[in-house]
Amino acid sequence: MRSVAVTELPDRFVVTLDRPAQRNAINARMIGALHDVCATIERNPKLLLLTGRGDDFAAGADIDELRMRTRDDALTGINRNLFDRVAKLPLPTVAAVNGYALGGGAELAYACDLRIATPTAVFGNPEPGLGIMAAAGASYRLPSLVGMSIAKQILLGGRNIDAETALRTGLILDIAEDHVAAAHQLLDRIARQSRLALRLTKTVVDAPGSHPWADDIAQAVLFDTEDKHQRMTAFLEKR
Repeated sequence: MRSVAVTELPDRFVVTLDRPAQRNAINARMIGALHDVCATIERNPKLLLLTGRGDDFAAGADIDELRMRTRDDALTGINRNLFDRVAKLPLPTVAAVNGYALGGGAELAYACDLRIATPTAVFGNPEPGLGIMAAAGASYRLPSLVGMSIAKQILLGGRNIDAETALRTGLILDIAEDHVAAAHQLLDRIARQSRLALRLTKTVVDAPGSHPWADDIAQAVLFDTEDKHQRMTAFLEKR
């Protein structure tokens, strides 16, 4: 039984978490399938749209499997390694979120560059209530997305945030009834931009610390591309 559905389009991959009867709970099979998707995108860089089938994006990790994991399993970073890999994909990624994005589902959404949600979306990390912590990226991604105070409300206070709050705090870009269509529209806009400029921008933005020299080097590479000359010439001629 498949856990992920993948559609390849000319400029993007559409990946759908496909366990709707389990609210798309993330299990080992899904982790493996998403690693395969990442490997494909790393070999053939394209944009990514990630969503969930049914009423929810992903309502957490599969608790049956999670309950059986040991200290040694935790030390291998099963989910964290995947979500870090998603975050490092070369071109922009968009999560189209409907319904619940909880626990590991929320952390997978956090790993994407941009998020669009339906009015029904709910984000949260209830892991401490299960005797564990959100250890697949929330501790270092969520504060940078929404600020330390809101992140602690979610990670320590057990607060779930709805779509309006997610929009107000910057966690999501927009609210749309048809979140997948809105995500495609966003990706259409992104796809019209320079792929190399997008790739270098993402690399520089995601690099830790201050790195003005890296900006200079990336810009130097872009200044000498034919794509830059063609795009600027077209802009001037249109003006």
